[in-house]
Amino acid sequence: MNVITIEDEAFYELYAKLVSEIRHQLHVLPRDKWIDGDEAMQILRIKSKTTLQKFRDEGKIRFSQPEPRIILYDRDSIDAFIEKHAKDTF
Repeated sequence: MNVITIEDEAFYELYAKLVSEIRHQLHVLPRDKWIDGDEAMQILRIKSKTTLQKFRDEGKIRFSQPEPRIILYDRDSIDAFIEKHAKDTF
């Protein structure tokens, strides 16, 4: 077993670089354009599938239905829906 020792300052500098790189990677990862209902509900912070269907039926968010029992939601339209309802600060 090998033991590596470094000074406190070097350790914290290495730690900061690691955290920065992880944050960068999280933002660089591509997002799926089409997401399932569970993920859509999570982003919208809703718990009811009925509310999600209401948004879909009223044309508030885009969706695709590639097969009868599969409904996918457009993440960009969900983001736009949330942004549309954002209130500016005074």
